[in-house]
Amino acid sequence: MKTIHAKRIPSAASALALAALAALLAGCGDDDEPTPVNTLPAGITQLGVTAYPANAPTGSPFGTTAATQDLLTGGLGKGGLALAAPAYADPANPSAIELRRNALHGNYRGIVDITANGGYGSLYGPNITTGGSLTASEGMIPGREYVATLDDGSGRKQVVIAVQVPDSFDPHNPCVVLGPSSGSRGVYGAIGSAGEWGLKHGCAVALTDAGKGVGLYNPMDDTVNRIDGTRATRAAAGSLSFFAANLSDAARTAFNALFPDRIAIKQAHSQQNPEKDWGSDTLAAARYAMYVLNGIHGTTITPVPFTAANTLVIAGSVSNGGAAVLRAAELDTEGLIDGVVAGEPVTEMPTSSGYAIQQGGTPVAGAYGRPLADYVTFGNLYQPCAALAADATMAEASIFNYIPLVGMTARATARCTGLAAKGLVTGVTTAEQSLDALNKLRAFGWTVDHDRMHNAHYALGNGPILSAMYPMAYGRFGLEANLCNTSFAATNAATGAVAPVSAVVLAGSFASANGTANGAPAGVVYNDSVGGARAWQFAVSPSTGVADFGLDNALCQRALVTGTDPVSGAALTASSVPTAAQSAAVRAGIAEVLVNGNLRGKPTIVVAGRSDALVPVNHNARAYTAYNRTIEGAASRLSYIEVTNAQHFDSFLSFGGFDSRFVPLHVYFVRAMDAMHAHLKSGTALPPSQVVRTVPRGGAPGAAPAITAANVPAIAAAPVVGDQISFAGNALNVPN
Repeated sequence: MKTIHAKRIPSAASALALAALAALLAGCGDDDEPTPVNTLPAGITQLGVTAYPANAPTGSPFGTTAATQDLLTGGLGKGGLALAAPAYADPANPSAIELRRNALHGNYRGIVDITANGGYGSLYGPNITTGGSLTASEGMIPGREYVATLDDGSGRKQVVIAVQVPDSFDPHNPCVVLGPSSGSRGVYGAIGSAGEWGLKHGCAVALTDAGKGVGLYNPMDDTVNRIDGTRATRAAAGSLSFFAANLSDAARTAFNALFPDRIAIKQAHSQQNPEKDWGSDTLAAARYAMYVLNGIHGTTITPVPFTAANTLVIAGSVSNGGAAVLRAAELDTEGLIDGVVAGEPVTEMPTSSGYAIQQGGTPVAGAYGRPLADYVTFGNLYQPCAALAADATMAEASIFNYIPLVGMTARATARCTGLAAKGLVTGVTTAEQSLDALNKLRAFGWTVDHDRMHNAHYALGNGPILSAMYPMAYGRFGLEANLCNTSFAATNAATGAVAPVSAVVLAGSFASANGTANGAPAGVVYNDSVGGARAWQFAVSPSTGVADFGLDNALCQRALVTGTDPVSGAALTASSVPTAAQSAAVRAGIAEVLVNGNLRGKPTIVVAGRSDALVPVNHNARAYTAYNRTIEGAASRLSYIEVTNAQHFDSFLSFGGFDSRFVPLHVYFVRAMDAMHAHLKSGTALPPSQVVRTVPRGGAPGAAPAITAANVPAIAAAPVVGDQISFAGNALNVPN
């Protein structure tokens, strides 16, 4: 394992000079000792390098060419990121450079609240210095970007890596930040989190989609996204095709006849189970970053000036990216990574045995430490009904108000009725049924802090999206499998019927989509809906005959994970829907993505929001912290920071009711990165595990007052006793 002393370069001599001296001295000894060679890592193909000077020629608008872009903002700067995405010169054929600009814009905004009152431009943003000072700068960062792909030899893996080297990179003080993408996003998915932090600190930033990304395949015309985001036929794209369904022309024709106008999505349909490689893909990005840096600064005498021993490497990201950096640390036998910061990570726990979780000294009742597919498919069943419970209502502004669709409450009521008819909730009235559904969620690991987030996650489709995508990915099912009678397509906004996807929308999808079936451009469709295939919001279940958000579809997806019929409890068979074999494939894929809990003694900070209902802490951050202690014992260097009044999507904070109720978790990711940097560079102690008690902005929903530092207090170097997260034996105790 590397020590921080090995990375402290004496100020009187440069890293390169020392390396050159070492090489010369070595040459005076054993002539048979091989000279290091800067070798492109196995499986990686470098596609090219582009300079982004962030210096627009006179009269040229920012962001329209490589000469007018930068690494962080695509030439838009702090002000441009806060505005709507720029228009394309030709919307039907946007250029690769235009797509890059808009992808940086979209991915940055997908991570943070972009409103000034929410903290953008005052607490965080391109104009904020590494010391936290507010400036008038647009925050553009010039440098070079090296793009490569990682493949497993099949030609189908196609992981994209972008290593950004800012002009401020100091070879005397080398550092690398690893930023695997959050969610299902593409290669720029961590630009607003790890990317911004690393670039501001003069570090090379290794971004990767980790096998996810915007790979939208249209079987109707056999078109794909190229690596650079532009669209082409599969044949024309060739080796630069990002993803195409593994179908012969005959099979494609047959599929189109049965299911016209469908779209395949890379993460769901690649048949790679990409999640199993999130950690190894992140390590591959680290190796490629070293190759790039050595290619820039190496000399004939010293071809490899930067190694794992003298280059500071911090792996930091959020959500699925947070999961990736933890798994990379678990796999890191080479000592590449020095420190880890995981924000709201999806931890995919292998067990709930051998450790315990307490809150306020009281054991957590019910489930904890379950993998994502388990709690997502459970929540997908009950959240629409639970969202109607009195305790779950956001009276000031239900998220339903933000969905351009009437009748959501009526459909949620029908879900309650359908669950009751199948014996899955009790009660006669909707109030009784919804309360029972909410209590079931609480017993399955969600807490009262999550109550008012259930309607948000269901109404915005997070439950249906994840319950559809992840079983497909885990089981390695292709587009043609029609798993649980589910597909993805553009749909009519008024009826939910499948519609042809717009060629213009597909043309800009690299920038506008996020790699999921969130409706932009393809959403979740229940093919077996009564009256014909419909989007999940409109789906009519065959067993109930009413529009209930496709209850039968949700039951099928739950069965894939459990191996049993959710209603009868009977084991699946060869003729059931789904089949026992399909469920076995899904459960085998889940087993491939589970963590092992061994961080190899690496200093690690995990940050999570107590109100995160998408990635609930009892199944993720809390469970991983407890499990890691059982694996590493006293050698564990994991610090867990739990933030009150914070949830998964900071971008939700622009919604009325969210602005007044929640604070940005992004602030604490940045502070955790600062703390890790100080620890590795200066030996400053990591902050102890603790609860950070924030203060919501309050005020009128949709018009909350501007956030101040008082709303987001610092992570304490010495938290008071009532805020300390501690262990009692194998039990993690989190204060109320």
